[in-house]
Amino acid sequence: MGERGYRYTGEPPPPRFNMAAYCLGLRPGAPRDPDRVGLVVVSDAHAPATAAQRWTYAELDDSVRAAAAGLLALGLQPGERVMLRLGNSAAYPLLFFGAVAAGLVAVPTSAQLTAEEALLLLADSGARAVVMSDDLGIEVPDGVMRLGPERLAAWQGGADRAGYSDTDAEDPAFLVYTSGTTGRPKGVLHAHRSAWGRRPMYQGWYGIGPDDVMLHAGALNWTYTLGVGLTDPWATGATGVVYNGGKDPTVWPVLMQAHRASLFAAVPGVFRQLLRYTDVAEYDLSALRHGLVAGEALSPTLYRHWRQATGTELYEALGMSECSTFVSSSPSVPVRPGCPGRPQPGRCVVVLPADGDAAAATTPLPAGASGALAVHRTDPGLMLGYWNRPQEEGEVFRGEWFVGGDLAHLDEDGYVHFHGRADDVMNAMGYRVSPLEVEAVLAKHPLVADVAVAELPIREGVSVVAAFVVVPDPDDPDCFDAAALMAHAAEHLAGYKRPREIIFVDALPRTANGKVRRRELAGTSWAPLTSPSSGSPQSLGHVKRVAVEADSSE
Repeated sequence: MGERGYRYTGEPPPPRFNMAAYCLGLRPGAPRDPDRVGLVVVSDAHAPATAAQRWTYAELDDSVRAAAAGLLALGLQPGERVMLRLGNSAAYPLLFFGAVAAGLVAVPTSAQLTAEEALLLLADSGARAVVMSDDLGIEVPDGVMRLGPERLAAWQGGADRAGYSDTDAEDPAFLVYTSGTTGRPKGVLHAHRSAWGRRPMYQGWYGIGPDDVMLHAGALNWTYTLGVGLTDPWATGATGVVYNGGKDPTVWPVLMQAHRASLFAAVPGVFRQLLRYTDVAEYDLSALRHGLVAGEALSPTLYRHWRQATGTELYEALGMSECSTFVSSSPSVPVRPGCPGRPQPGRCVVVLPADGDAAAATTPLPAGASGALAVHRTDPGLMLGYWNRPQEEGEVFRGEWFVGGDLAHLDEDGYVHFHGRADDVMNAMGYRVSPLEVEAVLAKHPLVADVAVAELPIREGVSVVAAFVVVPDPDDPDCFDAAALMAHAAEHLAGYKRPREIIFVDALPRTANGKVRRRELAGTSWAPLTSPSSGSPQSLGHVKRVAVEADSSE
């Protein structure tokens, strides 16, 4: 059958389409009430709900168009990039959607990035302007405009308002960076149509409508929050609630009760901490219909504990930066613990051979056969491509199929069973992290003679980034300085990329051609020791293990 007969079957996006207008425009027939609150930002979870910052849809529309007018007044031209380097504040989404409304390309970045990492993204994106807060300031090169978040307040207080740009659905809207297999972050370029491509998620994962209140546990500068917490609630006329106070796993039931949240979205670690540190029975969660989880695999044990504690379902989704989520359970797709669900309505998702010749590599496999999970390139949620990376782009497209590196099989009922990654990319607290990027940083430290990084399971459903280090002199106890390695990583890497465990080893397991066998590292049971152990060069005999507390709320 080959590729014939396969394609996205959902409603196609209109040819002229602006993502910001779709989410916030007050056009006739829009699903949103101008007087309804569209955004709530909570800084103090224990203050009265009325103390939170609130924006109606009319105010969101006005602020976004003010931001668009202000950016265009700087002389920025359609298609030029605007990088955002801000903390967890409401200015972030308003400037993000303001750039998109103006026909510019927003480049959202995490506040966790070091200055070194942020400068790399600035250079790679070719952004003409960067909006950054003082505490995250970087020295921008000549020709790049540096703006502070206070510009937004000035634009809001002014009289200029731009209309939503008459963009083509295929025009670029935002550029998000993700870890690649080369060890260098790569930009995933999305079109305006990507917002339309999220429509299968409305009922295929959320079951969302205009009366819903979506509480998202992520930061406002995270693409998971921008998408699930804001883009989709706004496109359906619902309310998005985001917390930007201090890290505290006990705040979530407080916020659910105070703001009558009907949907709660987070990574599995947040749900795990919530259940560990709070008794949800003490709160009124009667408005909550169900929870939503993505970013990491949901363990059957965590699912069972959530059901027992709340009496509500927890619906999982599987996705990637290149296509958001495309597989999920939902109110209409019953949960099967240990399985993320089925392809969402309209999506064309198949399993292709993991290897093979050109003809066989594009022929979908039958139910039960394991291979590479693939999405048809007609899906409007799929990326335009990788920014200035044509070679890597060619590696993920097989004819009409996008193959993102996940291994899986489909059962007879169409449920997807995930079998891990075909490459070495790790999943750290919902972020994709390349081990090569982390290794390159650690290898520069004088106490590292050799190093490999892998995702290390520490208990069911929980994995951390671990660094396996060979020291230059195993007879020198000063070489085993994990604190120095942690400090070096903190200087050069974002928090979510840093190793949570340092494991000193005699040697790294390698193939005959010298490639590290990461799965062997990750699959080994590591017991803490305090003195060197002997063994052959391929032995994996380890010296000692040093861990730091993982924080899945980042």
